[in-house]
Amino acid sequence: MGETRADELNIRVIRKEDMDRVVALDARVTGEERREYYERKFAQVLGDVQHVATSLVAEQDGKILGFVMGDLYLGEFGIPETTATVDTIGVDPDIRRKGIATALMQELRGNMRTAGVERMITHVEWGSWDLIRFFHEHSFEPSRTVALELKL
Repeated sequence: MGETRADELNIRVIRKEDMDRVVALDARVTGEERREYYERKFAQVLGDVQHVATSLVAEQDGKILGFVMGDLYLGEFGIPETTATVDTIGVDPDIRRKGIATALMQELRGNMRTAGVERMITHVEWGSWDLIRFFHEHSFEPSRTVALELKL
């Protein structure tokens, strides 16, 4: 593949047949194969009766270069407004910093605005500075809610 340019990407809704390629790309990004996670995630996303494009892929010449996945919430966790989450994002490690993740986030934001979403939320592991910086560059800021956990 030649030079990758964000303006030449095809950003589209994720499809069932994308799963193997997303799993493989995620394994390159994270260093581990998480097929079970993606089987659950794809079933959830593709079964969304609201038909809001919360999960997208960026492809060029038929190759998936990146993806973003999220969910839409209509008042869960006691939060009255419609919110969306971004829970998974990945870009081919060989072509990072080419605007692919930015193009995915812009498309996702547009989709969420169209759906009436008032707020997008994500969780980032402390110490994942590149990811924190990426979300900060996309106007995410610390939330007014507090994530609580119970170690079992």
